[in-house]
Amino acid sequence: MSISLNHAAVTFAKKLIKDGKIKNDQGHWGQHNPGATQENAFLKNHEIDEYAQWHLGEDKSQNVDNKGRYKFPYGDFKTVHRDGLIAAKERASQQGYHDIEQAADELLHALEEQAT
Repeated sequence: MSISLNHAAVTFAKKLIKDGKIKNDQGHWGQHNPGATQENAFLKNHEIDEYAQWHLGEDKSQNVDNKGRYKFPYGDFKTVHRDGLIAAKERASQQGYHDIEQAADELLHALEEQAT
């Protein structure tokens, strides 16, 4: 499985951060990460492309309409979460996806600058 950086998600996250749609939370991403129920509810009212924008990674071996194609979530479909970016950065680093790790790090710095 080869996951590549989802450039559209990075652009989308930058816009959200610039617009102040952020949560500078200090908790654990597991407390904020949308579960399957929230994901399915989001997809009832939105296109898969909108869902994809909330994920920094994309597994192009998966079908474009499959939720499993999109990896490394960073927000709750409303705001960018600090702990989501930290989790994405750490997981990308552990799994050797350095471009995703770097993108998450850059977004994290942008969020922290915006939050001050």
